[in-house]
Amino acid sequence: MKRRDIGFVLAGLGAFLVVIAVLLPTYVVGQIVKFPLNEYETATLDASNASYFSTSTLTEKTGVSMQALYTIKGEAGQGTSSTAVWQEFAVSNDLTNHVQVQIQSRTLAFNRKTAQLVNCCGANINGNSSADQRGVAGYVFPMGDQKQTYYVYDTTLNKPMPFVYSGTSNVDGIQTYVYIENVTPTQFATQTVPGSLIGTSAASVTLPEYYSMHQIDYVDPETGALVNVNEHQTLSLHNPSTGAQALLLYDADLSATPATVHSVVGLDTSGRNELSLLKTILPLVLGILGLVLVVVGLLIARRGPREDVEAAPTGSAPELAAVPAEAATAEAAHAEAEHEEAAHAEALAQEEPVAHEETTAPPEAAAAQEAVAASPEAEPAAESAPEPAEASEARTPTLAAPVAADAEAAHAEAAHAEALAEATPAEAAAANGEAPANAAPRRARRGGSHAKPSGGSAK
Repeated sequence: MKRRDIGFVLAGLGAFLVVIAVLLPTYVVGQIVKFPLNEYETATLDASNASYFSTSTLTEKTGVSMQALYTIKGEAGQGTSSTAVWQEFAVSNDLTNHVQVQIQSRTLAFNRKTAQLVNCCGANINGNSSADQRGVAGYVFPMGDQKQTYYVYDTTLNKPMPFVYSGTSNVDGIQTYVYIENVTPTQFATQTVPGSLIGTSAASVTLPEYYSMHQIDYVDPETGALVNVNEHQTLSLHNPSTGAQALLLYDADLSATPATVHSVVGLDTSGRNELSLLKTILPLVLGILGLVLVVVGLLIARRGPREDVEAAPTGSAPELAAVPAEAATAEAAHAEAEHEEAAHAEALAQEEPVAHEETTAPPEAAAAQEAVAASPEAEPAAESAPEPAEASEARTPTLAAPVAADAEAAHAEAAHAEALAEATPAEAAAANGEAPANAAPRRARRGGSHAKPSGGSAK
């Protein structure tokens, strides 16, 4: 694959990662992050100095310890991809007298993103399916809730009631939004009781029932989870003639226990971490990585089409590898030395004829030798006698010949050395095996030995 192609691939991958980084918090999170179908959670709320009317003894109990237990269970089989169905069971117990005071059941269906109630899937309150459940579910708020008023369904009044944003509060390290419901005494039903309970002689009387609630919800704005709650509820019967309270039915100021808050915060923290991973960490990592890949890819692509894998070495590569750099340097030095010796030998060869002319006999001796040679009497003697003159004459013309030959050989050797210096390392290695390097020095020494006898004959 060419370098340009690799650059384009990297740039394309980087662009893809950047797109994913943008889509994760803006689109993907909204599609995959929802309230669960199979929720299961319990909460315990305690109250001290609570009061209630005991129907078994027809007396009012005061100063008791009250505890309310809430259990939320998801019905996954009834829910859908957009709607969750949960069941709620709530029971209040008099811990002082070990008596059950209240019990309530509820089935609610709501949108898994907005927490808005939906009338479907068997929704009911204490078995009453005609109750029109509308507004926010209450056990959860919308994910990413705002600093505004939300209308939450009140199961006592059977209608949505305003939960007003009232600031922030830290709950076990989580910064929550605080929403408050404040219901002043409001009639919601009537109840028939014995007349003696309110000091009348009538066997029974029907009195209006009033309800008041001051509830504080602490909601995680990221997950919409209710992490803490405080609810002060009052139920009472009023005299229709005077409007005054005639009988207290229930009065308890319930708050979530520390153990419940700790457990709920732990579950909520897990959800917050998942949201943070999808909305912040992954988009940031993928965005940075994508931008880096785009930049690197474009830089690589701009360098042009180069092959990542270089061409295979030619056949001479092993020979080249076999000749180290030191050997090539030594050959060049040796060739330069031979060239200098050849130049010296050539200079000697040019000086030899001059020396020879200076050492030859004078003209008179040469003429006498010619006369002797021309005489008939001298011919037999010349034939039988040794031939020192001829030997001398034979040697004399040859004094310069070996030197010239040596000069030519040295010149040839110098040319050969220059060719070796200019040749490739492989050719130099091949030529070295055929021509010994010490030939030129021997010729130089021979030239020097001829110069000495020539000088001696001049003497």
